[in-house]
Amino acid sequence: MDHETEHEPTGMTAETLGVLVENHREFLRYVERRVGDRATAEEILQDAFVRGLDRGGEVRDSAVGWFYRVLRNAVIDHQRRRATAHRRLEEFAAEFEGNADQHEEISRVACACVARLASTLKPEYADALRRIELENVAVKDYAEASGISASNAGVRIFRAREALRKQVARSCGTCADHGCLDCSCDAASHHRPA
Repeated sequence: MDHETEHEPTGMTAETLGVLVENHREFLRYVERRVGDRATAEEILQDAFVRGLDRGGEVRDSAVGWFYRVLRNAVIDHQRRRATAHRRLEEFAAEFEGNADQHEEISRVACACVARLASTLKPEYADALRRIELENVAVKDYAEASGISASNAGVRIFRAREALRKQVARSCGTCADHGCLDCSCDAASHHRPA
């Protein structure tokens, strides 16, 4: 029974692997010139070597020429993925900017409500929240300006946040559970000192 069998490509031979390893530096320079980043080039080259191990049986002529084609395709795939990710990021940014007015309105309403409630707290708590949370003063700088230790300032801002959280829950009820995004409470009529 003499019949031909179809030959499937097998893994890379030791000779082919040796040739590719010898040319490692040239391959790396080739990829780095195209992607502009050494770390990315090393990653692409490493992935191509791994894929090449299984496809090494496809080498018909020059192992180096074959591997340059593998690398060219890997670089093209990388550039396509990067372009797709960049496009998605731009779409997200455009969507976010398109809703900027809505975000500003939500922030304005929520901040006004929270600011009114913060004013009902102990004066040192209200001051700590205003300086640290709204004015972005560092805790250590707030401590120094207030004449207290940094650890005392940390405790104060922690207690102030807790007091404000309780005040918001008391004033706004279930509205606070949903982030005050559709607030219909009358915060001014619910002020009770914490």
